[in-house]
Amino acid sequence: MSASYPRLLGDVGGTNARLALQQAPDAPIEHIVNLPCKDFAGPQQAIEHYLAQVLPHTGGMRPRSGVVGIANPILGDHIALTNAHWAFSISALRDALGLESLRFLNDFTVLALSLPGLPVSDLVQVGGTEPMPDKAKALLGAGTGLGVSGLVPVPGTGRWVPLEGEGGHVTLPAFDEEEARVLSALRALLPGHVSAERGALSGQGLQALYQAHCHLAGAEASALSPAEVTQHALDGSDAHCVAALNTFCAMMGTVAADLALTLGAQGGVYIGGGIVPKLGDFFLHSPFRARFESKGRFGAYLARIPVYVIHSAYPALIGASRA
Repeated sequence: MSASYPRLLGDVGGTNARLALQQAPDAPIEHIVNLPCKDFAGPQQAIEHYLAQVLPHTGGMRPRSGVVGIANPILGDHIALTNAHWAFSISALRDALGLESLRFLNDFTVLALSLPGLPVSDLVQVGGTEPMPDKAKALLGAGTGLGVSGLVPVPGTGRWVPLEGEGGHVTLPAFDEEEARVLSALRALLPGHVSAERGALSGQGLQALYQAHCHLAGAEASALSPAEVTQHALDGSDAHCVAALNTFCAMMGTVAADLALTLGAQGGVYIGGGIVPKLGDFFLHSPFRARFESKGRFGAYLARIPVYVIHSAYPALIGASRA
């Protein structure tokens, strides 16, 4: 067995931590468990809880190394999650777990590494034609927050370099006068800075959009969770929820197109996260694709770019293994 195996693999968001083991270089990713972050004081407690569950079924050998994608910028040894209460030292966590090596990467950097290997059966294409080989790929996804990344090819090598950034916190743009009114209402709800994440493209963003549409209609907003806003929109039972989800999809089109233009993503745009893959036909028939292509002189450029919604169960764990 390679000296770095078994490997601990992780994908940590603001809500859940997904953990797994890989026993050897060509072995499958196994024993995948999803744990709520709120149930644990920090990653050490979550990982030890996970290992106590799974090691009796794997021969009891603890992992020797680990790679974890986490929804946060990695700027040094200390990590304090933006959308959860975990704060910790990477080196102290490595020592406490008895690992020889432990790497943390931004979660969407890790997810980007999975893109070249995702099977076609796990992707739903939304418009566009065929991806161009050896061209950049763009990635974004809304869940607890908004993740943004991409892959840039290394010419002549067949290799890719993943990008690590915080594009979810760019300023949310308004496409037209109607969205300008929505954005004005969002500024009242979110004084200081209305980012793409907080204002629209996340669970809290979806709630904010619902409240903004209620305000503009002169209606009182109910205390709805993001899941409830989504469900009422999907079943058509609340017009303000429908309006919020349509605005969400349209603004996703704006931000995705901006990212595609910035990266020159003729290799395709990929959408992950916890929200869009659950929208099904609503997303396919939403304003997303029309908005994606509404870039004036560069509409034809964008019309060629395929957009794929990722339906893999645990793609970030594949990326963690590759990392």
